Amino acid sequence: MLFFCQTNHNLSEMFATSCIRSNVVIASVNVLAPHDSPNTNGIDLGDDLISIKSGWDEYGIAFGHPSSGITIRRITGSGPFAGFAVGSETSGGVENVLVEHFNLFSMGVGIHIKTNSGRGGFIRNITVSEVTLNGARYGLRIAGDVGGHPDTSHNPNVLPVVDSVTIRNVWGQNIRQAGLIRGIRNSVFSHICLSNVKLYGDTSIGPWKCRAVSGGALDVHPSPCTELASTSETGFCTN
Repeated sequence: MLFFCQTNHNLSEMFATSCIRSNVVIASVNVLAPHDSPNTNGIDLGDDLISIKSGWDEYGIAFGHPSSGITIRRITGSGPFAGFAVGSETSGGVENVLVEHFNLFSMGVGIHIKTNSGRGGFIRNITVSEVTLNGARYGLRIAGDVGGHPDTSHNPNVLPVVDSVTIRNVWGQNIRQAGLIRGIRNSVFSHICLSNVKLYGDTSIGPWKCRAVSGGALDVHPSPCTELASTSETGFCTN
């Protein structure tokens, strides 16, 4: 599947969706839509500006088809939701993703990795690097309490695994709150690495908020939460 050299104006819903595909290349595409559109998806391996998903609760678990081996580069964009997102529907698993060279402005969230109890699946080996962010409510969110369920058949005790997420070389200004990293009590988000992440507010910036997370933080502003700053696992987290 190939998308090359397209300009699309005033889209109210998703532009490109990849569903059970391999060898997909999307290049030199401009997607323009009203800023107040209720559900504007640019390139949709899921939702948000750029998003990766892989199945919803018990249906995604049963199908068992992960989204993996994905590289996304050189994106410029703006929108009311996330610039880059994983989830929240990740029941088939998302792994081995490289995202780099994003220029984002006027965002709801710069980087949003999200899942929920009842999802199952995994999010692992995700690297996001070289991001410039000008204006956002949150610079970063990694959250285990996002998203609803398709029906009442899901098992709330099936918990997702979030492991080995690296956020590196991120610079932001006009950020209201640095970030939130909120794992799940019985499924701690592990090996979370923040490296050279510098986020600044207009006058001040809300602090990091964390729980049920382990990992490391190097050269981070504002000062990272104690769950990352006090960890002994920083050997895996380098500039």
